Amino acid sequence: MARVGLTADRLVAAAAELADEAGFENLTLSALARRFGVKDASLYSHVRNMQDLRTRLALFAGGELVDRIAAAVAGRAGKEALAAFAGAYREYALERPGRYAATQIRIDQDLVADSPAMRRTAEVTYGMLRAYGLDEPDLTDAVRLLRSTFHGYCALESAGGFGASRDVQTSWDRAIDALHVALTHWPRERNSHD
Repeated sequence: MARVGLTADRLVAAAAELADEAGFENLTLSALARRFGVKDASLYSHVRNMQDLRTRLALFAGGELVDRIAAAVAGRAGKEALAAFAGAYREYALERPGRYAATQIRIDQDLVADSPAMRRTAEVTYGMLRAYGLDEPDLTDAVRLLRSTFHGYCALESAGGFGASRDVQTSWDRAIDALHVALTHWPRERNSHD
């Protein structure tokens, strides 16, 4: 194996490229082994199994995504930060479809807690939302609203699901406007005593 220099990091980077080319759902250990010109068994000293590879790829891609988002929102607040955040998210989802798909899988919460990239994702996201004056449990609800809106829009756009003649970018911009209004006027959770 030394002749090809296999490492877990090299395998994950190659898996990311392969996922973008062939689709995350088509990523296999056999296809990855072929890319390096080795037998499937050669990979098992670097990754335990397919689930391990998918998890590593999800953490890798999540790190790339949060780096883009953090760079985009740096020095911005409010609607400007929201638009920058959303734009970086959408750009990554459309440019790196296999990697983006990897970020959507469920990961063991212990691994999430130990991942610097996942902690940074929470810091950047919650930091942007705190500018809207949100606290828990509203922060979690707002994160879920943003994630589902961004993901749904990107999934439909990448699948060619928007057939109307209206410009897709214009609709995206209007969606960000609507999210800004929703976040600005967030319905606060009422006390059960109210």
